[in-house]
Amino acid sequence: MENTVTELRFALDTFYFLMSGVLVMWMAAGFAMLEAGLVRSKNTTEILTKNIVLYAIACTMFLLVGYNIMYVDNIEGGWLPSFGALIGTQAAGADHSLESDFFFQVVFVATAMSIVSGAVAERMKLWAFLIFTVVLTAFIYPIQGYWSWGGGFLSAAGFSDFAGSGIVHMAGAAAALAAVILLGARKGKYGKNGAIQPIPGSNMPLATLGTFILWMGWFGFNGGSQLLISDAENATAVGLIFVNTNASAATGAIAALLVSKLKWGKADLTMILNGALAGLVAITADPLSPSPLFAAGIGAVAGVIAVYSIITFDKLKLDDPVGALSVHGVCGLFGLLVVPLSNDGASFGAQLFGAAVIFGFVFASSWIVWSIIKVTMGIRVTAEEEETGMDLHDCGLEAYPEFTD
Repeated sequence: MENTVTELRFALDTFYFLMSGVLVMWMAAGFAMLEAGLVRSKNTTEILTKNIVLYAIACTMFLLVGYNIMYVDNIEGGWLPSFGALIGTQAAGADHSLESDFFFQVVFVATAMSIVSGAVAERMKLWAFLIFTVVLTAFIYPIQGYWSWGGGFLSAAGFSDFAGSGIVHMAGAAAALAAVILLGARKGKYGKNGAIQPIPGSNMPLATLGTFILWMGWFGFNGGSQLLISDAENATAVGLIFVNTNASAATGAIAALLVSKLKWGKADLTMILNGALAGLVAITADPLSPSPLFAAGIGAVAGVIAVYSIITFDKLKLDDPVGALSVHGVCGLFGLLVVPLSNDGASFGAQLFGAAVIFGFVFASSWIVWSIIKVTMGIRVTAEEEETGMDLHDCGLEAYPEFTD
């Protein structure tokens, strides 16, 4: 009888892990729709191409080497991971199948890389982006992932990041920031004397759909990170994680709405969408410890931070078409730093140390890789290609051909 119960729990936890992974995989569609809506129509096919191919590359590279670097045969508390291949073998006494663990982890890698695609939209060469995708998903992400989730030195130092505000979101933003600095702004985005020229997206319905898909997928992102659901304690925890995740997203959207109304007198949809995502990113560092009201407060503050961060990056002439640096980077850092307010097991010092290490490593390593690509094949399209749009140049296919001459 005991063996039967153990097998049932194993099956249930494996199934929950797999279905959570499916929800996170669906976030790839959310990023694709959000970014397609926030770029101009002449660059839509290209951004969609980036999103589907980056997912394919992430899945392949994490299978070949990334998972092994992050989790297999590593020293507890160490900093240098093993550099083997494939996903290893099932550990004795595991709560779920090894393959379900790999699947759940691989969709997180793709999420980190999806953050980069929006920030560099409308002016980066497609093949330069794809080459960087190989490096980030095979090496950069797994190395820093080992330091925390893989039992490395950040884990030993007490750094806590439940579902990846730093490990996934801030890491993706750090890689994106290095690219944005080296790449430069889109033509016409910034004028003389600090003038900022808005470049509206082409499809707000798609951007809104993308945000709702991401919101939905986040229940797998955070809920699945509990890892287990087959007993009363874990099932109750998953329920609270869902409630807190939803509450933080909701108040993030409301806060961004109110700030945009007070600041510009308008309900800025793009800010509202980013406010919801900011709340989701911020609560991801610890969606279990806070009460629902506290989680709502975290989301509200994140929504405000996102709006002012987007404004600040524009003033610094760091062109980010979708607000990824603010939503995933700044709000990811905010999420990490508020963990000790509700989690007695976390310390501000450990959180700050972990955030600094993750950002520093990913930014520096990404800067090196982007720089090598820049001096070899180049990372930016020509002025003519940027003017005519990247759809025809890179893909030979327009997303909305009936609206062009």
